Amino acid sequence: MAIARPAPDQSPSRDANRSLVVRLDELTLDDLPRVGGKNASLGEMLRELKDVGVRVPGGFATTVEAYEEHLKQAGIDTVIFDELDLLDVTDTRALAGTARSIRQRICAAELPDEVTHAVRDAYGAMGEEHGEVTVDVAVRSSATAEDLPTASFAGQQETYLNIRGERELLDSIRRCMASLFTDRAIVYRTQNRIPHRGVGLSVGVQKMVRSDVAPDGAAGVIFTLDTESGFRDVVLINGSWGLGETVVQGRVNPDEFLIHKPTARAGYRSLIRREASDKQLKLVAAEGGTKPVREVRVPRQDRRRLVLSDDEALQLARWSIAVEDHYSNRAGHPVPMDLEWAKDGRTGELFILQARPETVYSQQTSPRIELFTLQSKGDVLVRGKAVGNRVGAGPVRIIHSIGDLHRFQPGEIIVAEMTDPDWEPVLKRSAGVITDHGGRTCHAAIVSRELGIPCVVGCGNATDLLHDEQEVTISCAEGDEGRVYGGRLDFERQEVDPSTLPESRVPLMLNLANPDRAFQLSFLPSAGVGLMRIEFLIANWIGVHSMALVHPESVTSSRDRRRIRQRTTGYDDGREFFVDRLSHGVAQIAAAFAPRPVIMRFSDFKTNEYAGLLGGRAFEPGESNPMIGFRGASRYYHERYRDGFALECAAVRRVREEMGLSNLKVMIPFCRTVAEGRRVLDTMAESGLVRGENDLEVWVMCEIPNNVVLAEEFSDLFDGFSIGSNDLTQLVLGVDRDSELLAHLFDEQDPGVKAMIEMVVQRAHGKDRRVGICGEAPSNDPGFAQWLAEIGIDSMSLNADSLPGVAERLAK
Repeated sequence: MAIARPAPDQSPSRDANRSLVVRLDELTLDDLPRVGGKNASLGEMLRELKDVGVRVPGGFATTVEAYEEHLKQAGIDTVIFDELDLLDVTDTRALAGTARSIRQRICAAELPDEVTHAVRDAYGAMGEEHGEVTVDVAVRSSATAEDLPTASFAGQQETYLNIRGERELLDSIRRCMASLFTDRAIVYRTQNRIPHRGVGLSVGVQKMVRSDVAPDGAAGVIFTLDTESGFRDVVLINGSWGLGETVVQGRVNPDEFLIHKPTARAGYRSLIRREASDKQLKLVAAEGGTKPVREVRVPRQDRRRLVLSDDEALQLARWSIAVEDHYSNRAGHPVPMDLEWAKDGRTGELFILQARPETVYSQQTSPRIELFTLQSKGDVLVRGKAVGNRVGAGPVRIIHSIGDLHRFQPGEIIVAEMTDPDWEPVLKRSAGVITDHGGRTCHAAIVSRELGIPCVVGCGNATDLLHDEQEVTISCAEGDEGRVYGGRLDFERQEVDPSTLPESRVPLMLNLANPDRAFQLSFLPSAGVGLMRIEFLIANWIGVHSMALVHPESVTSSRDRRRIRQRTTGYDDGREFFVDRLSHGVAQIAAAFAPRPVIMRFSDFKTNEYAGLLGGRAFEPGESNPMIGFRGASRYYHERYRDGFALECAAVRRVREEMGLSNLKVMIPFCRTVAEGRRVLDTMAESGLVRGENDLEVWVMCEIPNNVVLAEEFSDLFDGFSIGSNDLTQLVLGVDRDSELLAHLFDEQDPGVKAMIEMVVQRAHGKDRRVGICGEAPSNDPGFAQWLAEIGIDSMSLNADSLPGVAERLAK
């Protein structure tokens, strides 16, 4: 329904309505000078993306002309800017006083009559459109210098939710106008050299999406890239119960979903990661009282319940991809996006509330990889989610409120329950940030990335465990988990520009176990992943012996049974828990490198290591020498582990067939005989994994002398060999690689070992099979890598920190 237009005989002042208020669906990105970045973007989506299903709440916006008219009529349109010209923004007390005075004057003045009439007309039209006398709305600020590709203005201006009635609406519009002069907004413009006089403010008024209504109302944020690495082939969704401000402000640790974009475009259910968090608080609309919203506790049964179903997460991802595609096509270059979403608890409908360009990684012309390595480890004082991949150290400064900021000294590490946008003047001078609450898309995380400082969020009780002036080291370089160590630890920083690395004459691949590093390491000029070890996933993401999940009745320890139930909370079946967790970890690595090949080795724990998993002692035999005992291929068809192996196969099928990541290949470790190889392939086929179907390749580890001697026969069964030089050396020389007494004899470059490696290369090539190597030798010794190249090795799989050096050596 159109906004009511004045009749021809109305007063001239009412004719001005047309330039003071405009419907959102009449706007496009070209209207940014009139209505700011946020409102122009909303109009663009409403007009251009409706046909592809993207749902955006409608409404209207006051224009920048209305803001300018308000300042002019209040008589402050010149004086406030003169005051700002004289302000030293590093003087936090002077900054606070000046900003507060300006805001008070803007709020105290009544809006011009023309603006008031225009807003009332538009608000009345919204009521008619929705069949409500008093419409509840969200009132959002939209500045002409925000939501630009080069400046995020994250949290700079205010938003007011659950506003009802003309009086509340007009008051909120004035407060939004005043928020252009918050402390943080003034500092941000100064630091980014944006003239205060050159920024105008529009106010958007949207129909409120009631994400605060139980039991399923939820909201959050979306990025169309990985926020930690800048990897652009995923959509990251964070969400929590209630209104979305709790996620943005970092008041809760949100749920997290990752969707792989290329396979989602192809129609696959490519949800490659799903993590539930303990969401203890939510923001809801207040009934009565002076504040329109209030914070409440989430019922215990809902805290770890996911806020989105898989279908809903995939729907939001598809919309986000459509938004990114549209903005990219319009701009003529890729534009990663930062969006907000909400789910109405009454109707179950999903909405996109905002869309803006992402401002950190989108500015990089080519990715640069920073590799931080701690030289020593200390006691871990607190843990949380890592933001970025950096390491930093310094003394702690506990900040409870803005009143504590004057105690901060440059180079200190800020520790707080959560950060506030008003703190940005000091965040820039800090050595790092630690928060009790928040996820990877909260304010602290966004600002820390933009400033390039390490940040650990969602620690729970860092403000209780740490104290002022305590020396600590923040490490965000050890995967998804951020750690805070006691004391100042030494660390190394290596910066790699992938574009400067020479092209190796032998394809170089990566050894990789931790999915949390996959996106960052994907920027290295590798040919893929030559060895994905899933033992890390089983030990850290699952933690339970697979047979204990298939046959829980065999677990005799009541303590183990209780801990297994705790770990599998939210799953109806232990089998599904294992398959779901493993498939997500494997998929994240496969997605990071797609379409490059990723070779996943099936589990190769030793019996003593399997026994260390929850419930494992009920299923593992005692062995005096597990290194050459019941391990690898021998387990997969044996009754002691056959059902567990079936779960590993099911996870591979899910990644390849449901998620569409057919670049995933598999590898059999420690296959002692040709007959054993056949039995494993038959067992895989029983679980639906048939070599050659859907281009499935099955490789075999070459780590037993028999693999070399019978290389031609093994070539008839498998698509390639990957030399495990550690085990091959151990068995060729008869040396236990774990024996300190024999360490001086363990040499991967012994002539006998090298002869075996050269032999398997020649024999496999005779059968048109490829041979790679995934042992430690080429990573540790570039000279050995050069010898491998000379004998015709087809690929080398290296540790990430070794790849640049080996590439340069081979290029020479």
